[in-house]
Amino acid sequence: MSANPTFTLSDLDTRARDIFRDVVDSYLLTGQPVGSKTLALSEGRSLSPATIRAVMAELSRYGLLHSPHVSAGRVPTQAGLRLFVDGLLEIGDLSAGERQRMEARLSSAGAEPDQLLGQASAMLAGLAGGAGLVLAPESGAEEQPLRHVEFVNLDGGQALVVMVHADGRVENRIMPRPDGLLPSSLERAGNFLSARLKGRKLSEARADVLKEIAAGEAQIDAAAQALIKKGLAEWSSPSDAAKRNLIVRGQSRLLDNLEARTDVERIRQLFDDLERQEELIDLLDRAEQADGVKIFIGSENPLFSLSGSSVMIAPYRDRDQNILGALGVIGPTRLNYARVIPIMDYTATILGRLMGDK
Repeated sequence: MSANPTFTLSDLDTRARDIFRDVVDSYLLTGQPVGSKTLALSEGRSLSPATIRAVMAELSRYGLLHSPHVSAGRVPTQAGLRLFVDGLLEIGDLSAGERQRMEARLSSAGAEPDQLLGQASAMLAGLAGGAGLVLAPESGAEEQPLRHVEFVNLDGGQALVVMVHADGRVENRIMPRPDGLLPSSLERAGNFLSARLKGRKLSEARADVLKEIAAGEAQIDAAAQALIKKGLAEWSSPSDAAKRNLIVRGQSRLLDNLEARTDVERIRQLFDDLERQEELIDLLDRAEQADGVKIFIGSENPLFSLSGSSVMIAPYRDRDQNILGALGVIGPTRLNYARVIPIMDYTATILGRLMGDK
């Protein structure tokens, strides 16, 4: 039985919630199914194995736990892990000594940005127990805030978009013109974008613009909306992503603790996924806009759905809070989320500061 998408922790009573938390905590620690006898013997537990077994069966009916083998204990499902991460996860903190060691390791990297990024990726892999990813800032000229956007009608079903950047640089691009687009719609589309992009980078404002259109709050006609959405999609096309440098370290750590043939097959599939650099770059690009660490569990991210892996991604920013790139960790779904989140947060802080100084 799959979990109801509207299912929340409030649907569980205190006893079921405590048992669910203990099952997930034990699984994340050991990777092994958890049985009722194990929980009954745990410190502070006063319930009998039979009572615990009944609660675990109920949690299984809710789609939060499942038994991988006949007569085995229970492990959390993907839906169960998501519920745990969103509602029960208690995020740890790094000690002063850990912070100092991380700072020293990155500060001692070579003078070249690639050396620093490689060191950051390797450090993430070592501390988090998975493969570390770091997406470098875009090559070439740094993206500048925009001052003005204008659309010009061209023959042959095309339109010219003129983007004037804050530093005075002018960028011209030709794009297909949606059918039925009137000259007045071109003007309104340009005015709409200019008002929302002025003083902001395109990558920073894109999500807000699309959200306003999707909510029906944009005071422009359907043809103008189509033009803007098509433009925003093309201006962030995969050809731009190809300029990004992705550094992956620690793949060998994914081979640790393999216990079954299914694990070997899962890792083989994950290695295949890691070879799909363009899709990985696109994933990190899209997650750059998140606040803090974004977590994808199993099939929540199609790229790693077959390998059943978890992906954790966070942006790193310069001193002015401009996004430079993203870093991530890939590993089994039983990653120690409470431990990895502060590691990624602090790595992003150090990396953003050091990269901003280069």
